[in-house]
Amino acid sequence: MARLFETESQVLREGFGVVAGLDEAGRGCLAGSVYAAAVAFPPGVRLRGLDDSKVLPAEVREGLAGQIRSRALGAGVGAATAAEIDALGIVCATHLAMRRALDNLGARGVVPDFLLLDAVRLPGLAVEQRPVVHGDARLACVAAASIVAKAERDHAMDRLHRLWPVYGFDLHRGYATPGHLQALRRHGPSPEHRLTFDRVLVRRPPRAA
Repeated sequence: MARLFETESQVLREGFGVVAGLDEAGRGCLAGSVYAAAVAFPPGVRLRGLDDSKVLPAEVREGLAGQIRSRALGAGVGAATAAEIDALGIVCATHLAMRRALDNLGARGVVPDFLLLDAVRLPGLAVEQRPVVHGDARLACVAAASIVAKAERDHAMDRLHRLWPVYGFDLHRGYATPGHLQALRRHGPSPEHRLTFDRVLVRRPPRAA
């Protein structure tokens, strides 16, 4: 537990006031928005169970997301839609979701002066940043951001499942599983699919004359 908070504690000792973790969820999916979250903890807080959201069972992740929101200084969420992903490309759309998450955090009265991220740097910001490889498994605030982003995205995919149940979004969350690809071959893409992604637009043989 102390290891997860070690980097945040070091940054605070360097004189920075508010340290936030920033991470995304859903970047590699074929459907739905890409989500990002920014989370800042108060000094001295310790929250057991933090880890990369991808290795946590859904019920554990959901419980931790609630604890993070209640114990953090603030948690902001942002998203970029499938249409924005197609227009901007996934990298720029992910950056857009991250900036929206930071804006949401600021709207809650929490403005970080230092960012920790999972192996990426967010361009166009004046705030100091430190990308850390596997940061979602090594840094508490980045792990927390990954959990909140993943939980929010799962809720969004559940809503999409109710609109278009034939794709099974509640099971695969938009990833390229065999069942998802089979549904795409059978039904074609929904309005929430990322049309610029490989395997979304399935080529069909031309009809015989």
